[in-house]
Amino acid sequence: MAKTPLTVSGAEKLKEELRRLKGEDRPRVVSAIAEARAHGDLKENAEYHAAREQQSFIEGRIREIEGKLANAQIVDVGALPPTGKVVFGATVDLEEAESGRPLTYRIVGDDEADIKLGMISVSSPIARALIGKEEGDIVTVQAPGGNIEYEIVAVRYVN
Repeated sequence: MAKTPLTVSGAEKLKEELRRLKGEDRPRVVSAIAEARAHGDLKENAEYHAAREQQSFIEGRIREIEGKLANAQIVDVGALPPTGKVVFGATVDLEEAESGRPLTYRIVGDDEADIKLGMISVSSPIARALIGKEEGDIVTVQAPGGNIEYEIVAVRYVN
C-alpha cells in the first residue's frame, strides 16, 4: 500500500486528537454507559443508546486515525533545502496574472486540506500545477470556469 503524505503539523494534530479520544472521550463515554446501565431496562433507555452510539463513533475514529498515522509518510518541509521549488508542504505565494490578486497556499495531505486556512490538497488541480515549479514561473490551472494563470512570487519551507 502506498504511503500517504502528511505534514509534521498534520501528524501532530492527528496524534493530539487520538490522545484526546483515548484519554478523555473514551473513558467519559464508558462511564456514561455504566451509569445508563444502572438505570435499569436498556430497551427503552435513551441515555444508554446515545452513549453506545457515541462509543461506536469514538472507536471508529480511533481506528481511522491509527490507520492514517500507520500509513503516513510524514514530510518535514522545514528540513528541506530552500531550493525555491514547490514541493509537498511548501507555502506558496501567488499572484493571479489577470487581476494581480495575491494568494497564499500551503500544499498539504488530503486529510489536512482546509481552503479557509489556505491549505490545499496535494491532489488538487492547483497543487498539481504548482508542484515542481519555481519562484518566477507562470502556471496555468485548469479551473471549472476556464484556465487561470498564476505567477509564483515566493516559495517558503516552514512547518
